[in-house]
Amino acid sequence: MKVLVTGGAGFIGSHLVDRLIAEGHEAIAVDDLSSGSAAHVHPQAAFYRTDIRDSQALSDILTHEKPQVVFHHAAQAGVRYSVANPVHDASVNVIGLLNLLEACQHHRTERFIFASSGGAIYGEQETFPADATHPLQPVSPYGVSKLACEHYLRCFHNVHGLSYAALRYANVYGPRQSTRGESGVIALFADRLLRGEPVHINGDGCQTRDFVYVDDVVEANVLAMQSNVHGAFNVGTGVETSINDIFVHLKGFTRSSVHPEYAPAKAGEQRRSVLDISQIARQLDWRPRTTLMDGLARTVAYFASRTEHG
Repeated sequence: MKVLVTGGAGFIGSHLVDRLIAEGHEAIAVDDLSSGSAAHVHPQAAFYRTDIRDSQALSDILTHEKPQVVFHHAAQAGVRYSVANPVHDASVNVIGLLNLLEACQHHRTERFIFASSGGAIYGEQETFPADATHPLQPVSPYGVSKLACEHYLRCFHNVHGLSYAALRYANVYGPRQSTRGESGVIALFADRLLRGEPVHINGDGCQTRDFVYVDDVVEANVLAMQSNVHGAFNVGTGVETSINDIFVHLKGFTRSSVHPEYAPAKAGEQRRSVLDISQIARQLDWRPRTTLMDGLARTVAYFASRTEHG
């Protein structure tokens, strides 16, 4: 099968491309390299350096490649950045999605898998863990843009018959995650602890997140591709872990003597976030296989290797 992955040079997208090629699919990676790395693109994948806001470029790529399935991971993914720059956030996340959807509609793409956000889209949770029926009350422009994208997907399904699934990710972590700017807390902490650099925790560190390992997220994408179910599905673990606990675990793995430095909490970030995954377990037979400690160990090993090699 021929598949296209936007954000294919990024953290999750590059792992997905690797898995698809390993299973014998023909993969096309699209990425503007604003946060991804060309070094992460599988050598057997076709690669296009393209901004998803360029509708003509996307149309040309789909005309030439004719993918049967599109995985959409390209995004402006910074919550804090979206608070400071909501127009840019919407231009990438909403307009970029619409450009891609119109190209898919025109070229009759068979299946569309969208990387949504389980944390940002629910806002401050009322129930724990949050299932797919939880009120959608995002507290950041990033969350608003992801919710708007889900509405557009539902619209294109109803009006044009586009087959789709929206995967609402919890906090994904693992090898290749960026440590530049606003990035995943696990990658950032691991990198800084290994280098002996200061580690800053925003707020009191008691805020919780649902941390899911990247390989498990890739598995959810593959199962969604193979299914014909429609709608939104949480992809997490159902387990809350505090930022303070993450720091303690990583300090142990890295054998660091660094102590955390606390800073004021950031606007637009939730206090608690954890996802109910019973729906995706029931409909796609997906469950996370990687424990937090195993995932942290693999992530630290990756960043340690990177540090050793400069």
